[in-house]
Order: sequence, then structure tokens, then C-alpha cells
Amino acid sequence: MNELRGPLIALLLFAQSLCAAATTDPATDAVRKFLSRQATQPGREVQIEVQPAPARLPHCENPRPFLPGKGQQLRGLVTVGVRCGADGRVRYLQAKISIIGDYWVSARRIEAGTRIDADMLRRTRGDLSNLPRGAVLEREQIVGQIASRPLNAGTVLQEQQLKPVPLVLRRQPVTVEARGQGFRIAREGIALEEGALGEKIRVRLADRRQIFAVVSGPGQAQVNF
Repeated sequence: MNELRGPLIALLLFAQSLCAAATTDPATDAVRKFLSRQATQPGREVQIEVQPAPARLPHCENPRPFLPGKGQQLRGLVTVGVRCGADGRVRYLQAKISIIGDYWVSARRIEAGTRIDADMLRRTRGDLSNLPRGAVLEREQIVGQIASRPLNAGTVLQEQQLKPVPLVLRRQPVTVEARGQGFRIAREGIALEEGALGEKIRVRLADRRQIFAVVSGPGQAQVNF
């Protein structure tokens, strides 16, 4: 009898696997494949967990997944619609998308107003869907920026914590160039606030008038008509 126990157990396990395969929800499989295609990112690992549809729902023939609404980010918890059968009846499934990749954190404390260099950053790896909103993932977008607030070691750098290097400083003399169709005029003034490239600042001209101009370079601003 003991000699038959091993083959019988193996046969039972094989039968159970066939049963599980036969009862696999096609909608769940379709959603998993759909999200795998949609969420693929070069150099990053995508992990997808789909919550199975309730057993009370009817079998979904020819499932056709889609993303409901607009602007849904493909990370973290997402909702996926599935059209079933010839009549296109819709059901919704929940899924969790984990995107495993590299990102950068501060290697040490960085004081506010410090220009960030590459040696102030440390690469780490984890689930990008767990990062705070506005996290900056590329080192090139961090190096050269100014810390707008103190950053402790290990901080995930976010857009609101960084600002570009100002090309015009407050109370600095600036050349304001006014351009229009067929003319170009340059006047001198004093910047009343600092600004980076493309930012609008207030400038006081020699006659005490104040105007708004867009920073166009170091010590330069521009007004277009």
C-alpha cells in the first residue's frame, strides 16, 4: 500500500493543478497581460497583482481590458475595466502595480540654498509607486539645482524642494531688452527680485517705473511686444 502512496499523491496534485488551470479567470489573466504591456518601462521591473473577480460574477468570454477615465497613473492601486462577450458588458477589477527601479536620495544633510552636486546624492532601488508625489527620479534633473529647504540624509528629492540657479539676483543691475515688430530697445534697470531662466521678475527702470520682464540670461531680461 505504501508503494502506491507516492504515485497516488503525485496524481492527485496533477489533477488539482489541471482543475486550477481550468478555473482560472480569463478576465484576470487579460488584465495582467494588459497592464504588463501598458506599464513596461525600460530598465525597470514591473510587478502586477490583480485581485480576482468575485466568484458570483458570470464567466467573462473574450475579455477586453481598458483604462477607465483619463490621467490614471500606472503605478500603485489602479482600476481596470473589462468588456466581456459579444454584448460588451463591463466589469471592473482592482490591481496593484509595483515598478521597481533606481532613484536618488540625499547622501547627507543639505542646507537650504546649497547648490547640489553629484557627490551629495546616493542611488537606491525600490518600488517607485511608493515614492512621494513629485519625486525626481533622474540625477541629471537634480545636479546643479538649489535646495529650497533643508534636506536630511536619505530624503527622496521632490520638485518642490528644488529650484534652478538664479541668473539675476535681487538689486542687481540688469539690461532689459524690449522687442517688437521692426524695433529693438535696450534699457538699464535694477532687479527687484531674483529669477532663473524664463522666470518673470520686476525691474525698476532709471525713471523709477516698474515693469515685468522675463529673465533671458545672466544679468539680462526681455520684454516682448
